[in-house]
Amino acid sequence: QVQFVESGGGLVQAGGSLRLSCAASGSTVSSNAIGWYRQTPGKQREWVAQISPIWGTRYADSVKGRFTISRDNAKNTVYLQMDKWKPEDTAVYYCNSLSGGSWGQGTQVTVSS
Repeated sequence: QVQFVESGGGLVQAGGSLRLSCAASGSTVSSNAIGWYRQTPGKQREWVAQISPIWGTRYADSVKGRFTISRDNAKNTVYLQMDKWKPEDTAVYYCNSLSGGSWGQGTQVTVSS
């Protein structure tokens, strides 16, 4: 079963940039559709972006034009580049296979004042 470890979170200023990493094990990111999701306290986890070997990339309207999902097959890692960061982007970010699977610990991204 594929497992993911998220990293790269931290403090970021509004308008700034941050890149999250999602390291996979147990399967290759090149052959799987992988998604980034985020969750804030009291709300359901929401889909943010995805990358698929068949369908390419897709983004939620709330992040389109600001976030970029990509993968490095050699490192078996999927990235989420977040630019023009907004306070409402504050959340715990997770990655997972679109076909479902166990969730990792996620990585917290928070706006700094």
